[in-house]
Amino acid sequence: MSNWDDLKFVLETARQGGTSGAARALGVNHATVARRISAAETTLGARLFERLPSGYVPTEAGWEAVRAAEAMQDVERGLSRQIAARDTTIRGALKVTAPELLIARVLSPILADFIAEHPDIELSLVATNETVNLAQRDADVAIRFAKSPPETLVGVRLFEQKGAVFANHALLARDAGGAAALDWIRFAHWPGPPEAIKALRPNLRTRLTVDDMAAAVGAVRAGIGATRMACFLGDSDPALARVPGLPLFSQVPLWVLTHSDLRQVPRVRVFTRFVTQRLKALQPLFEGACPQDFSASDGEITSKPSALPTA
Repeated sequence: MSNWDDLKFVLETARQGGTSGAARALGVNHATVARRISAAETTLGARLFERLPSGYVPTEAGWEAVRAAEAMQDVERGLSRQIAARDTTIRGALKVTAPELLIARVLSPILADFIAEHPDIELSLVATNETVNLAQRDADVAIRFAKSPPETLVGVRLFEQKGAVFANHALLARDAGGAAALDWIRFAHWPGPPEAIKALRPNLRTRLTVDDMAAAVGAVRAGIGATRMACFLGDSDPALARVPGLPLFSQVPLWVLTHSDLRQVPRVRVFTRFVTQRLKALQPLFEGACPQDFSASDGEITSKPSALPTA
């Protein structure tokens, strides 16, 4: 049987299509990957890859080794979750993932308060709009916008958020009455403004196309045009205001999630309860009610702790 450590290199090489990609993914050099693959081939007595100019292609034996490595990796991660679930102290490492703009506008002050209250928890943050795999322990807790979570995850559906059309104040001043053409910022991956907007403002003219919400917010702040965004982004920004006469739009709900194996880990339970309570205090903001029980400074929102239950 091959060494599991060697099979990790076989698995990553198959996934990346070559030793260079595997080396980057594993944080080692190219020679180390090649050496560990050769060690696995020697132990197993079979050639695992065809070395081609286009990359490393697994042989039949290589694919068998890859399947075995994937199964061993699943067992290792499952064991890691089970061991973590036995932890009964409110201390240790805790990795949280959330979208970048949610962190910048909402979560940062909440996390600061949590760190002050629980200094023995070593909090780390994965700021990404991509879905992080909690089953693989890429994170312990996910604060995520989603229609529905995977079956392996458990948690709380906080509320459905709303979106609106926002522009900066200078553009709105030029748009008095809505008779003139409205400069628009469109998203490359969206087909265009919703029909409800085009019906009310048929004279939209695209001034900029972006592929990222942070870029869109920056462009709206700069006065390039108006666009649709979540109310928690637009209503919390003193540089922006809603374009009058346009409706709210439903957007996907916000969830606080963890893997089912980790839900009873004390630091996970304490964190999820804390952040859930603080986010629920901001529910009117997410739902587009323009609440007054939050403060905004440079686009950062702070909920009033006095409105929260005791954690």
